[in-house]
Amino acid sequence: MDTVGAGVRQLGCYRQLIGDPFAIVVDESVDPVRVEMSGRPAPFNAEYTASLMVLHFRKETDGGFVPASVSFQHEPDEAAAFERVLGCPVRIRAAWSGITVPHAVWELPLRRRDPVLRQVLEAQANGILATLPKRTGVALELQRALATRVAGGETGIASVARGLAMSSRTLQRRLAAEGVSYQELLDEARKEAAGRHISEPSLAICEVAYLLGYSEAAPFHRAFRRWYGTTPDLFRRANRETSVSRATAHASPADRMGDAGSRRRNG
Repeated sequence: MDTVGAGVRQLGCYRQLIGDPFAIVVDESVDPVRVEMSGRPAPFNAEYTASLMVLHFRKETDGGFVPASVSFQHEPDEAAAFERVLGCPVRIRAAWSGITVPHAVWELPLRRRDPVLRQVLEAQANGILATLPKRTGVALELQRALATRVAGGETGIASVARGLAMSSRTLQRRLAAEGVSYQELLDEARKEAAGRHISEPSLAICEVAYLLGYSEAAPFHRAFRRWYGTTPDLFRRANRETSVSRATAHASPADRMGDAGSRRRNG
């Protein structure tokens, strides 16, 4: 992942791991390059993904990443604020959502390039992707819909079915024909979102429970143990320790010696 372009393609490849309910489609045959979020992503998802790409790549290119434009199919509440923060024109009520990037910017190198770490992370990501259920038909549509709603949204079957332009009974019948139930897909969506949010230390565990629709912590703890075989607290602690271990393993020898010296002085 040596350039901006390679980084965007990587994001498109592994977007399933962060629960994006849409594909990222790149067209490098035009200038500026077009990076589109397929379909019609929910306003929050479109705004979050576009902002994440722009701000992350700006940081990784030491300020060199400046998109040609950002497009939204909806009208954000503060379009002018997006323009100030993202540093480019923001097109509202556009035909598609995404960003455009000049070819010269697309080829900018990223400052953090670690081929060994990249191989490790890619192997882990590919292993996770291989275990994800392969959905098709209405089950895939429902999976995508739930991914946008499971954290803080309405996940009742009647509401979700309306969003898919069908009745609850029709949705249940079509899911049964595909050998899956609504509750099974909702459980999968909650499991994925729970693991992702618990791994983020910025959210309290009770806040994660509330986001996923649990009015009390106890039912969430029981569900989490069923999903992951451990408690949210231990899961978060193990994830933190793993992150520290990986960072230490890939630190330079000088950094490791400095850390060891600091520990001896402080001890």
